[in-house]
Amino acid sequence: MALLPAGAGKQLAALLRAAAAAHETTRGFHSSSAPLGWLRALTRRKRAEGPPLEKGRVSPERPVHPHIPRPPYALGPGPAAGAAGLPRSGKEPEIQDAEGAARMRAAGALAAAALAAAGRLVSPGVTTDALDAAVHDYIIARGGYPSPLRYGGFPKSCCTSVNECICHGVPDDRPLREGDIVNVDVTAFLHGRHGDTNATFYVGEPRPHAAELVEATREALAAAVAACGPGAPFRAIGDVVQSIADRAGLSVVREYVGHGIGAAFHAAPSVLHHRNGRPGEMVLGQTFTIEPILTLGSRHHRCWPDGWTLVTLDGSLAAQFEHTLLITEDGAEVLTKAPPEGGEEAAAAAAAARR
Repeated sequence: MALLPAGAGKQLAALLRAAAAAHETTRGFHSSSAPLGWLRALTRRKRAEGPPLEKGRVSPERPVHPHIPRPPYALGPGPAAGAAGLPRSGKEPEIQDAEGAARMRAAGALAAAALAAAGRLVSPGVTTDALDAAVHDYIIARGGYPSPLRYGGFPKSCCTSVNECICHGVPDDRPLREGDIVNVDVTAFLHGRHGDTNATFYVGEPRPHAAELVEATREALAAAVAACGPGAPFRAIGDVVQSIADRAGLSVVREYVGHGIGAAFHAAPSVLHHRNGRPGEMVLGQTFTIEPILTLGSRHHRCWPDGWTLVTLDGSLAAQFEHTLLITEDGAEVLTKAPPEGGEEAAAAAAAARR
């Protein structure tokens, strides 16, 4: 789940977006695509547009068993309690010792398995509320807590972002349509640690050029992960993501970024996905997310009245992929790697055995 999310209410959302833009843009560094790339992007966007995203009915909050440990922000009376603001992000990077790393592996494995379970359900006619129910039930049944639930008043257990929604879509009763793309963003809190991951799925056969967007975004995440290791500069992530986007004539959303993660859902540093000159290097034991968002058209966006759902300003498609990483002596360990098909329980058990 991207850092600096839109909060509950228009005013909070506007303040967050303004603060993010001021905080994340580095003076003197601007992303740009080659002119021909932008021309291709505009042509693709017009052909890729389908029916505009519509808001559906949001079901009541799903229950969590009282015995399940939950993060501090989830201990209030309900979603309305978060409307006054978001939990503060951790100011320090998350650095794990051996025990912390083992707990991160367990939380990451649970998040990855829950995401895979939801992904198997994606098909025309299925609602995003059904995907949320699957994620919620999967995590709860294994003793975890779905981190998005009650985070700043967020009413559901995962984010589902369809077509032009760049992130933080709220699951509802709108059925998915043939040709849609949907991102499912899952975070699990287990053993006092958060594991955060997301992926974009095709609903049936993708619309023209949607596959190009989705696969370029998947490639951008893989390339960014490969750039990580002890002593590697965080700006290398933005360099590789921006290069892939420029080559494909796509835009990179700047305002929503990766983040440190561990005992805190969101912690330092902010991980920028566009080309930038920000200082900072990765250190051994550090845990953080990388979660680039690419679009077929404009990188600019607007927020729905719900204070969460962010959609591209021009209605163009958006895609996102995310992993939680642990910096090791060998580079970067992906803690939210997708489990083998049918092997979710084995993957979770293996992670738990390392604790």
